[in-house]
Amino acid sequence: MTDPIADMLIRIKNAVMARKDAAQIPYSNIKMEIARLLEREGYITSAERKGKKTRKILEIGLTSLSRENPKTIRDIRRISKSSRRIYVKAKEIKKVKNGFGVAILSTSKGLKTDQEARKENIGGEVICEIW
Repeated sequence: MTDPIADMLIRIKNAVMARKDAAQIPYSNIKMEIARLLEREGYITSAERKGKKTRKILEIGLTSLSRENPKTIRDIRRISKSSRRIYVKAKEIKKVKNGFGVAILSTSKGLKTDQEARKENIGGEVICEIW
């Protein structure tokens, strides 16, 4: 597998489209951080590490579309790929879907959402957009 983050995003997107309650993904630290950001933003319900040693998986609880939770994943798009990295300065960070979506950036201070990066005035590599 050449791009494990893209694989994670596609597995989440496919599970949402199939109306599953959870998605299981091979575990890594960066995937866990992305899942924590998505959980904090309300796009997923939970992110748990399961298994031991080499058999670790990341189980992500997905939200369903309802009036109580309007933040349901409609689409996820990988922006910076292994073949083409996309970096932005703090002033160049664009809003995703006029503020209704979230971009995840890898900055020198860790993974941040686009709103947090604008507030802290730091740029970085745009990993993905979600709305």
